[in-house]
Amino acid sequence: MTQNQLPIPADEKQRVEALHRYNILDTFSEEEYDDITKLIAFICKVPIAHISFIDEKRQWFKSSIGIGIPEVPLKESFCEYTLRGDSIVEVPDTLQSNIFKNHPHVTGGFNVRFYIGIPITTPEGFNIGTVCAADIIPHEINDEERTALSTFARHIMTQLELKIKNQELIIAKGIAEKAVYAKDSFMANMSHEIRTPMNAIMGFTELLLQSKLDSLQTQFVNNVQTAGENLLLIINDILDLSKIESGKLTIESQVFNLKNTLLHVYDLLKIKASEKDIEFNLFLDAEMPEIVIGDKGRLNQIIMNLAGNALKFTEDGEVTIAVKKIEETDERYTLKFSIKDTGIGIPDDKLQTIFDRFTQAEESTTRNFGGTGLGLNIVKQLVELQNGNVNVKSKLGRGSEFTFHLDFYKKIEEVNTETCEESNTDKKELGKISILLCEDNELNQHLAKNVIENFGFDIDIANNGQEGIELLLKKHYDLILMDLQMPIMDGYKTTIYIREQLQLVIPIIAMTAHSLVGEQQKCLDIGMDGYLPKPFKQDDLFCTIQTVLERKTKELLLVPPPIDAVNKNSNTYIDFSYLMELTSGNDDFKNEMINLFIGKIPSEMNLLEKAIISRDYDMIKKMAHNMRSSLQLFGLKEQAIYLDEIETEATNLQLSIQIIKRFQNIKAKLSEVIEDLQLMIADKEK
Repeated sequence: MTQNQLPIPADEKQRVEALHRYNILDTFSEEEYDDITKLIAFICKVPIAHISFIDEKRQWFKSSIGIGIPEVPLKESFCEYTLRGDSIVEVPDTLQSNIFKNHPHVTGGFNVRFYIGIPITTPEGFNIGTVCAADIIPHEINDEERTALSTFARHIMTQLELKIKNQELIIAKGIAEKAVYAKDSFMANMSHEIRTPMNAIMGFTELLLQSKLDSLQTQFVNNVQTAGENLLLIINDILDLSKIESGKLTIESQVFNLKNTLLHVYDLLKIKASEKDIEFNLFLDAEMPEIVIGDKGRLNQIIMNLAGNALKFTEDGEVTIAVKKIEETDERYTLKFSIKDTGIGIPDDKLQTIFDRFTQAEESTTRNFGGTGLGLNIVKQLVELQNGNVNVKSKLGRGSEFTFHLDFYKKIEEVNTETCEESNTDKKELGKISILLCEDNELNQHLAKNVIENFGFDIDIANNGQEGIELLLKKHYDLILMDLQMPIMDGYKTTIYIREQLQLVIPIIAMTAHSLVGEQQKCLDIGMDGYLPKPFKQDDLFCTIQTVLERKTKELLLVPPPIDAVNKNSNTYIDFSYLMELTSGNDDFKNEMINLFIGKIPSEMNLLEKAIISRDYDMIKKMAHNMRSSLQLFGLKEQAIYLDEIETEATNLQLSIQIIKRFQNIKAKLSEVIEDLQLMIADKEK
């Protein structure tokens, strides 16, 4: 009997479509299918076994034993009968079957005398393939063997379903990842488009407040500044929420001064309290640690949000921030933070939802007090990200108290935690710094120029990265302020070119209105030295510049000078002739001077290095001047000249990279000289 003698079902098209959905045809061999085929042959004790899938024209063998070919036409297939039925097809002896006795694979071909086929059936009821066993002699199988074959068929179908589900999950994951990326990109672009004009608004407002204004003008400008800061808070809330949702908001671990941080927050909010004539208190437990390890920025954000809310919702009375140590171990402190007010309070039925997203106690709250309803939700998540918890107690009309607990680790060693912001550094102390600004926005160019010149620094402006590189090739700069999004050549490509092609170590600070998750790390990874988001305050910009310059100076000082610079065969090697002339050949006096040199120079070099790092120009001048005569005494003429150059730059309130390299040369040379002098003294004492 041939294929033509079997009727084609009405749903054949749907069956084939169901088959193709699994993408199993013409795939490579797989160990799992081969193992099942081996088990079929073993259990049924037959020389022929296979797993096959059948489309409209052929039977294709996914796995087989005793077949030797990849496929057969459907009209020559035993399994066509299994495919068209709804149950097992079992033929103990094909020669005794009216259907199969004249089949070409019975009378010839594989000489099949025994056949059993079990359909592989989809959940929708379509037979798409078969599990088969065959023999060249008559054969019978028992119920256990039939059950095993049926189990194999179901298992294969389950695996196909799992595979397609996995594929769907992969596709869904890809779609989700693209959606997340699209959302992150949208948020970043939105942030950039909003922050760019906000930078100009808030920057020029700050400059305007520093000018001569009458009382009414000052009031108007202060109102603009307050409105701008409120808008920025809303923007930051939305962006933080996006980062939290994507799981990409990270908690940092850094050493910081907890007391100074709390005092800083208090000072910022005290102005708002004074405007409302509200008593504002800060109570710090005497046992509260001063120096801790944790996320200073997120702690600042949490307290600013909670205390800011307390002040916003309090018209009379007081707001109190209190911090108390409640537990201490060898490794950490557990602190309790409390923000208490005498404000409007929260209804009992709203206390359970107050931390929910976009939720406020009453609908009228937004109209009366403003806000997005995101602040408390973000606070809760920031606290929980640090393994803490936040709670609230409130009485309507009597006030509220928010409390949260956080762990802070103990500092490992003494660290100078004072920041430039906290130390109120005089902006003139950095000297005559020459800055290159790469920025395409005209308003931000004008703003940066005014701010930088107010610092006492020189500034040149490039409209894009290409212009910036051209200026770098013509002139020395101490630092680059780099916008990221520019035409022709953006900040990323420009930085990479400066580092890889020009091989310049000039400090680069990213200044960007972007806020995409991981943006800061991306900037650091390509070779930038700092990151300052827009809009920025003048103090933040100065602090970042100072911090980057100090860190870069330290890094440069760690780089060893070229070998040639400290070669013993150079003409700068120690020369005792001048010392012998001064001592009139007195060896004892000569040795006394050598010992004095050995004991004095290392400490003086250390002081000079610290002065260079901190840009203490008065100390640089003093130490360079004092050391020059000592070096001349031992014939170190080249290093003495370098000290003279260092003194000259310090006098002019400058500190170039070239001068830092000069210091490296001096340091390396003196280390070598002192070592040789010590050996010489030791040899004479033997």
